[in-house]
Amino acid sequence: MRKINIFDTTLRDGEQSAGVNLNLHEKLEIARQLERLRVDIIEAGFPAASKGDFQAVKQIAETIKTCSVTGLSRSVQSDIDAAWEALKGGAEPRLHLFIATSPIHMTHKLRMTPEQVIETAVSSVKYAKRYFPIVQWSAEDACRSELPFLAKIITEVIKAGATVINIPDTVGYITPKEYGNIFTFLMNNVPNIEKVSLSAHCHDDLGMAVANSLAAIEHGATQIEGTINGIGERAGNAALEEIAVALYIRKDYYQAETRLNLQEIKRTSNLVSKLTGMVIPPNKAVVGKNAFAHESGIHQDGVLKEKTTYEIISPELVGVQSNSMVLGKHSGRHALRNRVEELGYTLSDEEINKLFVRFKELADKKKDITDDDLVALIFEEKFDHFKDFYQLSSLQVQYGTNQIPTAVVVLKDGQGNEIQEAATGAGSVEALYNTLERCFKTSVTLLDYRIESVSGGRDALAQVFVKVRVNDIETSGRGTAQDVLEASAKAYINAVNRVFMIETMRAENQKVAMQ
Repeated sequence: MRKINIFDTTLRDGEQSAGVNLNLHEKLEIARQLERLRVDIIEAGFPAASKGDFQAVKQIAETIKTCSVTGLSRSVQSDIDAAWEALKGGAEPRLHLFIATSPIHMTHKLRMTPEQVIETAVSSVKYAKRYFPIVQWSAEDACRSELPFLAKIITEVIKAGATVINIPDTVGYITPKEYGNIFTFLMNNVPNIEKVSLSAHCHDDLGMAVANSLAAIEHGATQIEGTINGIGERAGNAALEEIAVALYIRKDYYQAETRLNLQEIKRTSNLVSKLTGMVIPPNKAVVGKNAFAHESGIHQDGVLKEKTTYEIISPELVGVQSNSMVLGKHSGRHALRNRVEELGYTLSDEEINKLFVRFKELADKKKDITDDDLVALIFEEKFDHFKDFYQLSSLQVQYGTNQIPTAVVVLKDGQGNEIQEAATGAGSVEALYNTLERCFKTSVTLLDYRIESVSGGRDALAQVFVKVRVNDIETSGRGTAQDVLEASAKAYINAVNRVFMIETMRAENQKVAMQ
């Protein structure tokens, strides 16, 4: 069995999904969960991109102990310096260097000759090796590059000290057969190829990212890059959970394995989905809610008699629980803390105390508190609280079939000042959002609005996800409450607070740059 390293780029390439803006606490929580999943490498961000990215990469590198943490870098000394400062405190610092190698990129983006690209690549790898024990070099747009040139530049960067060579299908263009042939070509035409590990990084523009990644493994790749749930720029990246389960179920064919703890897959998938606001399609392989559902009478009959008739993956393999512990109003703080830890979340004593208050408030209104309810409360307390920006104090909405919907909202700003506004709309949610827009004193464009029930029953919590655009910044927000209008208000406020947080960080970066 060949060992396949899993390189997770959810926090870098995945965060490039439209409307996804994770804050430091959210990135840390995902990184901790990726460590529980036992990925080999976590790409935590692009340290030179911004002060916020630098701090996130630095803190993740210093927190994670059983995975190698890496950061992306252009072939520029200042990028490499920033990456080293962010990553040097990690358990196994490594750098991910890249430069484009396709004719279209070299001509129109880099405006460099092939010889200049080789020279830049070699000098950047040599410089990075002064600091980093492991340097991964990527040929951006490798799949549209001329293979003889690709072999030539790879030969030179290996001589310069690169230890991992990544072959990205940057635009999701290639087919599995063609992609496998690139790896075979390089293994036959790069004389020092045995000194490095070969890595695959596939995008899903033509829906072949997972198939291409598996083809790369068949042709010699020993590292696969991707994201949880396949999120990422445009159509996304290869879904790591699908690749890992495919290798496990079909180990007879691939003769390869990962070190992933597969039972953490579902929990990781749910965490990433909730924090990014990107819903998992019900029919998605491995982690979709219909992945283990059987509607057909023939299928149901077969599964009842023998599960393997129609079920090649057991729900338990990927951590889908058939039952969950139910808490109630008589449950104490100790039981709550134990269940939070069993669910995989790390909360401080102060956070537990605040969560316990929210838990008791909900338990007075709702008989049974399920794991899904508890996770929703954890998210609200741990990730959705922006104390330096707007907080919802109260809201009142009037609606009737023969009345104009009207909303009155009271907010508190970061200084504790109360803001009260009222407005009308064609419906209750529009009235509410028109009122909030008045409070913010800025134009907000609602791009998407989704509502779902956290669990079953009339007394279930409502969870609302929104995507907004404010001042040319797209971001998402979420809110949870028993009342759908309160959840809607919280989601809208959460999204706008994220925009203001981004603007604040940008202003701080500009101040630093001017100094």
